[in-house]
Amino acid sequence: MRILLCNDDGYFAPGIDHLARALSDLAEITVVAPERDRSGASNSLTLDRPLSLRRAANGFHYVNGTPTDCVHLAVTGMLDELPDMVVSGINIGANMGDDTIYSGTIAAATEGFLLGVPSLAVSLCSKAGEHFATAARVARELVVLLQRQSLHEPVLLNVNVPDVPYERLRGFVVTRLGKRHKAEPVVRTISPRNETVYWVGAAGEAQDAGEGTDFYAVQNNQVSVTPLQIDLTHSAQLSLVREWLAQ
Repeated sequence: MRILLCNDDGYFAPGIDHLARALSDLAEITVVAPERDRSGASNSLTLDRPLSLRRAANGFHYVNGTPTDCVHLAVTGMLDELPDMVVSGINIGANMGDDTIYSGTIAAATEGFLLGVPSLAVSLCSKAGEHFATAARVARELVVLLQRQSLHEPVLLNVNVPDVPYERLRGFVVTRLGKRHKAEPVVRTISPRNETVYWVGAAGEAQDAGEGTDFYAVQNNQVSVTPLQIDLTHSAQLSLVREWLAQ
């Protein structure tokens, strides 16, 4: 089995190292990750300049581009054979609800999915990052499950793991995405050069976080597994827009 690993925190991040070690005896592992932190890069591709691919001392490869660039470059240009799976992570911080729109972690897995490869995005749900071993063990269990029993079609799974010791997990649960409140406003400040600069504000708190959502699962120490799709069509509004245009 061949597994391609990526992330959005950079090839030097602890999460991807934990992930590589956890999966190393299950498959042939190739790591292609951004050369720096590209959190929030979403599904962007670099089209205005060429990309470079380099190899670090630990054997990981890194690209001067986005997470999507990394997976696209690896699958369509670097690797001789299509990988059997793409695993993105382990992200430090949750990727739940509206986070999925912006997440580079999910974007890397999405690119694998779009290229026909079963893909997982794995996130550790805190900024403290105390229990990467828990998320790595969860990722390993899901990879083993996919090895043993394929879902028979390309799948994109968003996995959020509570930042607790493995023994405190209360199982796996299939969830839907919740929803956050509107993000906080940008923070305006003055730079040392007396220029006005802006920091993007923090994400909003959970709004739709009831039972069945990813927020609810993680809050209750369950591993949230959400199958994602790429079709952005608002099917419920098709008739509404047809009627509006016909007026």
